[in-house]
Amino acid sequence: MHFFITGAAGFIGSNLSLALLQLGHQVTGIDNLNDFYDVNLKKKNLADLQKKYIDFYKVDLCEKSELEQLPVHNIDFVIHLAAQPGLDPHTSFNSYLQNNTIATHNLLEYCKNFHAKHLKLFINISTSSVYGLTAQGDEQQVPQPVSYYGVTKLAAEQLALSYFRNEMLPVCSLRLFSVYGPRERNDKMFPKLIAAALLQTSFHLYSGSLEHIRSFTYVEDIVEGIKKLIENYENCYGEIINLGSNETYTVKECIHLVENLTHSSIHLKQLPARNGDQKSTKAQIEKAGRLIGFKPTTTLQSGVKQQIQFFKETLICE
Repeated sequence: MHFFITGAAGFIGSNLSLALLQLGHQVTGIDNLNDFYDVNLKKKNLADLQKKYIDFYKVDLCEKSELEQLPVHNIDFVIHLAAQPGLDPHTSFNSYLQNNTIATHNLLEYCKNFHAKHLKLFINISTSSVYGLTAQGDEQQVPQPVSYYGVTKLAAEQLALSYFRNEMLPVCSLRLFSVYGPRERNDKMFPKLIAAALLQTSFHLYSGSLEHIRSFTYVEDIVEGIKKLIENYENCYGEIINLGSNETYTVKECIHLVENLTHSSIHLKQLPARNGDQKSTKAQIEKAGRLIGFKPTTTLQSGVKQQIQFFKETLICE
């Protein structure tokens, strides 16, 4: 099968692309390789994918004209991961709007114009941030996003689903919960904790976040969930599906876990509270289990242990 993956050089995109390439599928990947975080990490991811013969295009989805260089031959699945992520106070609302909502619209139009007849499913990747400060209900919970990221991702999700409702494209949307693991960008919590432990740097802790609760989900479980969805795609037309771990941990517990696994202490440096930070998430995944047979299997300890090993190997390579 032929997969079209946006954000292919990013964290989840590179892990997913590599898994599909190893299964013998054809993968066309696109990424704008922007410098929101260390572009060298994206280039390393891309180099690994090119060894497996990914068909890659450097494209900015915000620019309609750049989509004209993309292939128009048959694509079976589009997996839309590209986004402006996070809660960066230095990132403008317009940047979130352009990269999350406008870019999604441009991609949907490209798919409608060139791939509507052959496309099996457009898989929009959304986030638990659309739920708001607490995300503990199922997919029927009313979204109440509090960040630019959550607002623009919710708009992108509804935009994508409108193409299904108007019978233009087969679409579903996955809401992911706190994904971590190898290739994760270095400004995320576990990479920062691991760096603080192994390199003896400070971990910047936002005020009040020690007791924040998260459904941390290992990236390989997310990849397996997407593969399950592909196998059962006809069950998913027009659906919103939570994908994550149904086990929860506090930030405080995660700090202790990394300290125990690295046999190191972590120095905490307090920062003011961060606007838009979710206080509590717990993935309700009964629907994912029913529709696609999704069941995460990686414990937090096992996943973090593998991420620590990846971090060490990356340091050695550098």
